[in-house]
Amino acid sequence: MIKFLDLQKINLLHQTEIEAKLLEVFRSGWYLLGTQVKNFENNLSQYIGSKHAIGVANGLDALRLIFRAYIELGIMKAGDEVIVPANTYIASILALSDNGLVPVLVEPDINTYNLDISKIEEKITSKTKAIFIVHLQGRVVFSEELKEIAQKHNLKIVEDNAQSIGADWNGIKTGNLGDAAGFSFYPGKNLGALGDAGTVTTNDDELAQAIRALANYGSNEKYVNIYQGLNSRLDEIQAAVLDVKLKYIDEENNLRRKIAKRFISEVKNPKVTLPENPENDGEHVWHIFVIRTADRSALQEYLTSNGIQTLIHYPIPPHQQKAYKEWNNLSFPITEKIHEEVLSLPISSILEKQEIDTIISILNNY
Repeated sequence: MIKFLDLQKINLLHQTEIEAKLLEVFRSGWYLLGTQVKNFENNLSQYIGSKHAIGVANGLDALRLIFRAYIELGIMKAGDEVIVPANTYIASILALSDNGLVPVLVEPDINTYNLDISKIEEKITSKTKAIFIVHLQGRVVFSEELKEIAQKHNLKIVEDNAQSIGADWNGIKTGNLGDAAGFSFYPGKNLGALGDAGTVTTNDDELAQAIRALANYGSNEKYVNIYQGLNSRLDEIQAAVLDVKLKYIDEENNLRRKIAKRFISEVKNPKVTLPENPENDGEHVWHIFVIRTADRSALQEYLTSNGIQTLIHYPIPPHQQKAYKEWNNLSFPITEKIHEEVLSLPISSILEKQEIDTIISILNNY
């Protein structure tokens, strides 16, 4: 069986360095808010090009904390609206509703699966305070038009960068395109921890200070609480592991790009809709490689029977989830089509040539 993602094999590539770091943390006797976190934050901010990187417990918290900080700073308030893609993973939506903000769903572009920028302005009202972009599947969504819309309406641009670390737009890394960005380092991400982990990046000093305090019980000074905060801290072990793997992220993303190019150029089955490949390689890091087909179940069963494991990202869009039953009667045809047809193929830095050949051959014979 060709696994969808072999995390053990991926992490074993860095076994010696990771084990040395884990031993270093163990022997240090310091497991939270120590040198490993500081080192990773510094190295990540340098890599992204941002002034600040704040380690937090996970990717959802990274997003929640950004919006919570904007509320604490008086820039947003409960009831304000935020533009967000209708086909995103539910974490993007949860980050808003958890803060009493109102998600305004906008359809994606069927070719890129990212937020359709041309549809944003018609959804802006006097209550709109931000455009929440999601670089879905590893592909950048950004443009001069987007910047102009945000400037015209005095809106913040917040990035959900959970799937796209290392991607760039005009030489600027995702995570440094908007006003703030949330990262997830869930184990299956291109840069994955050995558990949950996340980070916020920003160039806004006041926002960074607020986020750092909010993530630490609302405190910048021990036993002095300026906010009603939460406990969301990146631990030393995860920071140490991430710092090791950060050194290899560009190399591993480039391997993903090479595999994606092979799939796009060599899969010739008319029953399979392949993803669009950007002209600029840097705009996609291929966190997942998503195809579409009219009869997904049949194709998935066929691939499984031929030893290829696949996943569906994601079978149910946010507006059809029970958690948001107030939206269940809404219609988003493009979003619904995407969620009904998408199927994710194996793609990772450790996928071998023979496995790639097999996937292409099996798909072409479907």
